[in-house]
Amino acid sequence: MTETNGTKLTEEELKAFGPLAESIAASRSGVPKMTTAYPSGPPEGMQVYLGPSMFQPHRARQAIRDAHEKKIPPLIGYYAGLSSIPLMRYMAPFGFDVVWIDWEHTSCNVETMTSLVHDAIFMSQGRTIPFVRVPGHDHAAIGFALDAGASIVIPQLETVEEAKHVMSSAKFGTKNRGTRSAPPFRLIPTMTDQGYDGVRDVWQNWNDQAAVMVQIESLAGINNLDAILTECPDIDVVWLGSLDCRISMNLPANFGQGAEPEWVAAKEKFYATLKKHNKPLAGFSFAPGEALTEAAQEHSMILHSSDVTKLFELKQELANAREAIRGVVKKQE
Repeated sequence: MTETNGTKLTEEELKAFGPLAESIAASRSGVPKMTTAYPSGPPEGMQVYLGPSMFQPHRARQAIRDAHEKKIPPLIGYYAGLSSIPLMRYMAPFGFDVVWIDWEHTSCNVETMTSLVHDAIFMSQGRTIPFVRVPGHDHAAIGFALDAGASIVIPQLETVEEAKHVMSSAKFGTKNRGTRSAPPFRLIPTMTDQGYDGVRDVWQNWNDQAAVMVQIESLAGINNLDAILTECPDIDVVWLGSLDCRISMNLPANFGQGAEPEWVAAKEKFYATLKKHNKPLAGFSFAPGEALTEAAQEHSMILHSSDVTKLFELKQELANAREAIRGVVKKQE
Protein backbone atom coordinates (compact mmCIF):
# COMPACT_ATOMS: atom_id res chain seq x y z
CA MET A 1 0.00 0.00 0.00
CA THR A 2 1.09 3.57 -0.69
CA GLU A 3 1.08 5.95 2.28
CA THR A 4 -0.11 9.48 1.51
CA ASN A 5 0.26 11.72 4.52
CA GLY A 6 -1.57 9.50 6.94
CA THR A 7 -3.93 7.99 4.34
CA LYS A 8 -3.11 4.63 2.76
CA LEU A 9 -4.46 3.70 -0.65
CA THR A 10 -5.07 0.03 -1.36
CA GLU A 11 -3.99 -1.57 -4.61
CA GLU A 12 -7.66 -1.66 -5.65
CA GLU A 13 -8.03 2.09 -5.01
CA LEU A 14 -4.86 2.88 -6.94
CA LYS A 15 -6.19 0.85 -9.83
CA ALA A 16 -9.65 2.45 -9.66
CA PHE A 17 -8.34 6.03 -9.62
CA GLY A 18 -5.58 5.32 -12.10
CA PRO A 19 -3.00 8.00 -12.90
CA LEU A 20 -4.65 10.54 -10.56
CA ALA A 21 -4.04 8.39 -7.49
CA GLU A 22 -0.49 7.61 -8.57
CA SER A 23 0.21 11.31 -9.13
CA ILE A 24 -1.16 12.25 -5.72
CA ALA A 25 0.80 9.50 -4.01
CA ALA A 26 4.00 10.51 -5.76
CA SER A 27 3.52 14.19 -4.98
CA ARG A 28 2.83 13.55 -1.32
CA SER A 29 5.85 11.34 -0.94
CA GLY A 30 8.04 14.18 -2.16
CA VAL A 31 6.80 16.94 0.18
CA PRO A 32 7.05 17.35 3.95
CA LYS A 33 4.08 16.11 5.94
CA MET A 34 4.03 19.40 7.83
CA THR A 35 3.59 22.63 5.95
CA THR A 36 3.27 26.23 7.06
CA ALA A 37 0.69 28.78 6.07
CA TYR A 38 2.51 31.77 7.56
CA PRO A 39 2.66 34.49 4.90
CA SER A 40 6.07 35.87 5.92
CA GLY A 41 8.14 36.48 9.02
CA PRO A 42 7.24 35.40 12.53
CA PRO A 43 3.52 34.69 13.12
CA GLU A 44 1.33 37.42 14.59
CA GLY A 45 -1.84 36.95 16.61
CA MET A 46 -3.95 34.04 15.37
CA GLN A 47 -1.38 33.20 12.69
CA VAL A 48 0.12 31.05 15.44
CA TYR A 49 -2.98 28.85 15.15
CA LEU A 50 -3.13 28.56 11.37
CA GLY A 51 -3.59 25.16 9.83
CA PRO A 52 -1.24 23.86 7.11
CA SER A 53 -3.18 25.95 4.58
CA MET A 54 -5.37 29.02 4.88
CA PHE A 55 -8.02 27.05 3.00
CA GLN A 56 -8.38 25.00 6.18
CA PRO A 57 -9.77 26.25 9.51
CA HIS A 58 -7.46 27.71 12.12
CA ARG A 59 -6.75 25.56 15.16
CA ALA A 60 -9.46 27.58 16.84
CA ARG A 61 -10.20 24.93 19.44
CA GLN A 62 -6.65 25.24 20.77
CA ALA A 63 -6.70 29.04 20.66
CA ILE A 64 -9.85 29.18 22.76
CA ARG A 65 -8.52 26.64 25.24
CA ASP A 66 -5.23 28.55 25.55
CA ALA A 67 -7.17 31.76 26.27
CA HIS A 68 -9.29 29.92 28.83
CA GLU A 69 -6.16 28.67 30.57
CA LYS A 70 -4.65 32.21 30.50
CA LYS A 71 -1.78 31.15 28.25
CA ILE A 72 -2.79 33.97 25.91
CA PRO A 73 -5.13 36.97 26.37
CA PRO A 74 -8.80 36.61 25.45
CA LEU A 75 -9.48 36.63 21.73
CA ILE A 76 -10.74 40.09 20.73
CA GLY A 77 -13.42 40.02 18.07
CA TYR A 78 -15.40 42.14 15.65
CA TYR A 79 -19.10 41.54 14.94
CA ALA A 80 -19.85 41.70 11.20
CA GLY A 81 -23.57 42.26 11.53
CA LEU A 82 -24.18 43.47 7.96
CA SER A 83 -22.58 40.59 6.02
CA SER A 84 -20.93 43.14 3.74
CA ILE A 85 -18.07 41.88 1.60
CA PRO A 86 -16.60 45.38 1.01
CA LEU A 87 -16.63 46.08 4.75
CA MET A 88 -15.00 42.73 5.48
CA ARG A 89 -12.24 43.45 2.98
CA TYR A 90 -11.68 46.86 4.57
CA MET A 91 -11.63 45.51 8.13
CA ALA A 92 -9.63 42.32 7.63
CA PRO A 93 -6.17 43.94 7.64
CA PHE A 94 -6.86 45.41 11.11
CA GLY A 95 -6.03 42.01 12.57
CA PHE A 96 -8.89 41.28 14.97
CA ASP A 97 -8.40 37.84 16.49
CA VAL A 98 -11.95 36.85 15.59
CA VAL A 99 -14.69 38.03 13.27
CA TRP A 100 -18.28 36.93 13.89
CA ILE A 101 -20.17 36.52 10.59
CA ASP A 102 -23.91 36.61 11.29
CA TRP A 103 -25.51 34.29 8.76
CA GLU A 104 -28.50 33.83 11.09
CA HIS A 105 -29.76 37.42 11.09
CA THR A 106 -28.69 38.83 7.72
CA SER A 107 -29.77 38.36 4.11
CA CYS A 108 -26.68 36.31 3.42
CA ASN A 109 -26.59 33.34 1.06
CA VAL A 110 -24.08 30.49 1.00
CA GLU A 111 -21.86 32.12 -1.60
CA THR A 112 -21.69 35.44 0.29
CA MET A 113 -20.96 33.64 3.55
CA THR A 114 -18.13 31.71 1.91
CA SER A 115 -16.65 34.90 0.45
CA LEU A 116 -16.79 36.60 3.85
CA VAL A 117 -14.96 33.67 5.46
CA HIS A 118 -12.24 33.62 2.80
CA ASP A 119 -11.80 37.41 2.90
CA ALA A 120 -11.49 37.33 6.69
CA ILE A 121 -8.76 34.70 6.55
CA PHE A 122 -6.79 35.68 3.47
CA MET A 123 -7.01 39.48 3.72
CA SER A 124 -5.95 39.37 7.36
CA GLN A 125 -3.09 37.08 6.29
CA GLY A 126 -4.38 34.51 8.75
CA ARG A 127 -4.50 36.84 11.75
CA THR A 128 -8.29 36.57 12.04
CA ILE A 129 -10.38 33.47 12.80
CA PRO A 130 -13.86 33.61 11.24
CA PHE A 131 -16.80 32.29 13.25
CA VAL A 132 -20.06 31.87 11.35
CA ARG A 133 -23.34 31.95 13.25
CA VAL A 134 -25.38 29.49 11.22
CA PRO A 135 -29.14 29.90 10.67
CA GLY A 136 -30.50 27.32 13.08
CA HIS A 137 -29.36 23.73 13.44
CA ASP A 138 -29.50 22.64 9.81
CA HIS A 139 -27.02 19.88 8.96
CA ALA A 140 -26.26 21.35 5.52
CA ALA A 141 -25.75 24.91 6.81
CA ILE A 142 -23.28 23.67 9.42
CA GLY A 143 -21.39 21.83 6.69
CA PHE A 144 -21.34 24.84 4.36
CA ALA A 145 -19.76 27.06 7.03
CA LEU A 146 -17.18 24.47 8.05
CA ASP A 147 -16.35 23.64 4.42
CA ALA A 148 -15.59 27.34 3.86
CA GLY A 149 -12.91 27.12 6.56
CA ALA A 150 -14.76 28.77 9.45
CA SER A 151 -15.50 27.78 12.98
CA ILE A 152 -19.20 27.88 13.86
CA VAL A 153 -21.70 29.37 16.30
CA ILE A 154 -24.88 27.40 17.00
CA PRO A 155 -27.79 29.61 18.13
CA GLN A 156 -30.70 28.79 20.44
CA LEU A 157 -29.48 25.47 21.79
CA GLU A 158 -31.95 24.07 24.31
CA THR A 159 -31.77 20.27 24.58
CA VAL A 160 -29.34 17.37 24.65
CA GLU A 161 -30.92 16.01 21.47
CA GLU A 162 -30.27 19.28 19.64
CA ALA A 163 -26.70 19.36 20.91
CA LYS A 164 -26.01 15.82 19.74
CA HIS A 165 -27.41 16.66 16.32
CA VAL A 166 -25.30 19.77 15.78
CA MET A 167 -22.12 18.16 17.09
CA SER A 168 -22.70 15.16 14.83
CA SER A 169 -23.18 17.56 11.89
CA ALA A 170 -19.87 19.26 12.70
CA LYS A 171 -17.66 16.17 13.01
CA PHE A 172 -16.25 13.50 10.71
CA GLY A 173 -16.24 9.83 11.63
CA THR A 174 -18.15 7.52 13.92
CA LYS A 175 -15.51 7.81 16.65
CA ASN A 176 -16.75 11.38 17.03
CA ARG A 177 -20.38 10.39 16.42
CA GLY A 178 -19.94 12.42 13.25
CA THR A 179 -22.20 12.52 10.21
CA ARG A 180 -20.48 15.35 8.36
CA SER A 181 -19.75 14.73 4.68
CA ALA A 182 -16.21 15.37 3.43
CA PRO A 183 -16.16 17.94 0.58
CA PRO A 184 -14.12 16.15 -2.11
CA PHE A 185 -13.07 19.21 -4.10
CA ARG A 186 -12.81 21.93 -1.44
CA LEU A 187 -9.09 21.20 -1.01
CA ILE A 188 -6.40 20.57 -3.63
CA PRO A 189 -4.55 17.24 -3.28
CA THR A 190 -0.93 17.70 -2.10
CA MET A 191 -1.32 21.51 -1.98
CA THR A 192 -4.00 22.41 0.57
CA ASP A 193 -5.01 19.04 2.03
CA GLN A 194 -2.09 18.30 4.34
CA GLY A 195 -3.02 16.98 7.76
CA TYR A 196 -1.85 19.31 10.50
CA ASP A 197 -0.24 16.66 12.68
CA GLY A 198 1.48 14.90 9.77
CA VAL A 199 0.01 11.56 10.85
CA ARG A 200 -3.76 11.55 10.38
CA ASP A 201 -5.55 12.68 7.24
CA VAL A 202 -6.94 16.18 6.85
CA TRP A 203 -10.50 15.29 7.88
CA GLN A 204 -9.46 13.73 11.16
CA ASN A 205 -7.33 16.78 11.88
CA TRP A 206 -10.20 19.08 10.90
CA ASN A 207 -12.20 17.71 13.84
CA ASP A 208 -9.52 19.17 16.12
CA GLN A 209 -9.18 22.49 14.29
CA ALA A 210 -12.59 24.12 13.81
CA ALA A 211 -14.32 25.19 17.02
CA VAL A 212 -17.99 24.87 17.92
CA MET A 213 -19.57 27.61 20.03
CA VAL A 214 -23.10 27.20 21.32
CA GLN A 215 -25.47 29.96 22.37
CA ILE A 216 -27.79 29.36 25.30
CA GLU A 217 -30.71 31.71 24.73
CA SER A 218 -33.57 30.49 26.92
CA LEU A 219 -34.27 29.37 30.46
CA ALA A 220 -34.79 25.83 29.11
CA GLY A 221 -31.30 25.94 27.65
CA ILE A 222 -29.83 27.09 30.96
CA ASN A 223 -31.66 24.34 32.82
CA ASN A 224 -30.41 21.71 30.35
CA LEU A 225 -26.86 23.04 30.03
CA ASP A 226 -25.37 20.64 32.56
CA ALA A 227 -26.74 17.64 30.64
CA ILE A 228 -25.74 19.18 27.30
CA LEU A 229 -22.11 19.63 28.32
CA THR A 230 -22.03 16.18 29.92
CA GLU A 231 -23.29 14.46 26.77
CA CYS A 232 -21.40 16.66 24.30
CA PRO A 233 -17.97 17.40 25.84
CA ASP A 234 -16.55 18.50 22.46
CA ILE A 235 -18.47 21.79 22.67
CA ASP A 236 -15.62 24.31 22.81
CA VAL A 237 -17.10 27.55 24.09
CA VAL A 238 -20.46 28.79 25.38
CA TRP A 239 -22.24 32.14 24.97
CA LEU A 240 -25.18 33.36 27.06
CA GLY A 241 -27.57 35.02 24.61
CA SER A 242 -28.99 37.35 27.23
CA LEU A 243 -31.23 39.35 24.88
CA ASP A 244 -33.12 36.34 23.54
CA CYS A 245 -33.03 34.68 26.94
CA ARG A 246 -34.76 37.62 28.64
CA ILE A 247 -37.33 37.84 25.86
CA SER A 248 -38.05 34.10 26.14
CA MET A 249 -38.53 34.57 29.90
CA ASN A 250 -41.10 37.33 29.20
CA LEU A 251 -38.83 39.99 30.69
CA PRO A 252 -38.11 43.40 29.13
CA ALA A 253 -35.37 42.99 26.52
CA ASN A 254 -33.32 45.91 27.83
CA PHE A 255 -30.33 44.86 25.72
CA GLY A 256 -29.96 41.74 27.86
CA GLN A 257 -29.59 43.63 31.12
CA GLY A 258 -31.71 43.44 34.26
CA ALA A 259 -31.83 42.68 37.98
CA GLU A 260 -35.07 40.75 38.32
CA PRO A 261 -34.72 37.86 40.82
CA GLU A 262 -35.54 35.21 38.21
CA TRP A 263 -32.97 36.68 35.81
CA VAL A 264 -30.26 36.84 38.46
CA ALA A 265 -30.97 33.22 39.42
CA ALA A 266 -30.84 32.09 35.77
CA LYS A 267 -27.47 33.78 35.20
CA GLU A 268 -26.03 32.32 38.39
CA LYS A 269 -27.05 28.83 37.28
CA PHE A 270 -25.53 29.39 33.83
CA TYR A 271 -22.15 30.53 35.15
CA ALA A 272 -22.05 27.81 37.82
CA THR A 273 -22.62 25.17 35.14
CA LEU A 274 -19.80 26.53 32.99
CA LYS A 275 -17.49 26.49 35.98
CA LYS A 276 -18.45 22.91 36.82
CA HIS A 277 -17.52 21.76 33.31
CA ASN A 278 -14.52 24.11 33.00
CA LYS A 279 -15.86 25.51 29.72
CA PRO A 280 -14.68 28.74 28.09
CA LEU A 281 -17.06 31.69 28.00
CA ALA A 282 -17.60 34.14 25.14
CA GLY A 283 -19.61 37.35 25.03
CA PHE A 284 -19.91 41.04 24.14
CA SER A 285 -18.02 43.79 25.95
CA PHE A 286 -18.13 47.08 24.06
CA ALA A 287 -17.00 49.16 27.04
CA PRO A 288 -13.31 50.15 27.17
CA GLY A 289 -10.87 50.41 30.05
CA GLU A 290 -11.58 48.79 33.39
CA ALA A 291 -14.84 47.23 32.22
CA LEU A 292 -13.01 45.40 29.44
CA THR A 293 -10.24 44.36 31.83
CA GLU A 294 -12.87 42.93 34.17
CA ALA A 295 -14.58 41.05 31.33
CA ALA A 296 -11.23 39.56 30.35
CA GLN A 297 -10.96 37.82 33.71
CA GLU A 298 -13.84 35.49 32.85
CA HIS A 299 -14.08 35.51 29.06
CA SER A 300 -11.94 33.60 26.59
CA MET A 301 -13.42 35.49 23.64
CA ILE A 302 -14.78 39.04 23.65
CA LEU A 303 -16.59 40.78 20.80
CA HIS A 304 -15.51 44.37 21.37
CA SER A 305 -16.53 46.17 18.21
CA SER A 306 -18.94 45.92 15.28
CA ASP A 307 -19.86 47.46 11.97
CA VAL A 308 -23.36 48.35 13.15
CA THR A 309 -22.26 50.17 16.31
CA LYS A 310 -19.65 52.17 14.43
CA LEU A 311 -22.15 53.15 11.78
CA PHE A 312 -24.62 54.15 14.50
CA GLU A 313 -22.08 56.75 15.63
CA LEU A 314 -22.80 58.58 12.35
CA LYS A 315 -26.13 59.66 13.83
CA GLN A 316 -24.40 61.73 16.49
CA GLU A 317 -21.82 63.01 14.00
CA LEU A 318 -24.67 64.24 11.81
CA ALA A 319 -26.31 65.96 14.78
CA ASN A 320 -22.99 67.62 15.69
CA ALA A 321 -22.51 68.79 12.11
CA ARG A 322 -25.99 70.30 11.92
CA GLU A 323 -25.38 72.14 15.19
CA ALA A 324 -22.03 73.46 13.95
CA ILE A 325 -23.50 74.98 10.77
CA ARG A 326 -26.74 76.22 12.28
CA GLY A 327 -25.53 79.83 12.64
CA VAL A 328 -24.48 80.20 9.02
CA VAL A 329 -27.98 80.89 7.74
CA LYS A 330 -28.71 84.59 7.66
CA LYS A 331 -32.01 85.90 8.87
CA GLN A 332 -34.14 87.18 6.04
CA GLU A 333 -35.17 90.80 6.43
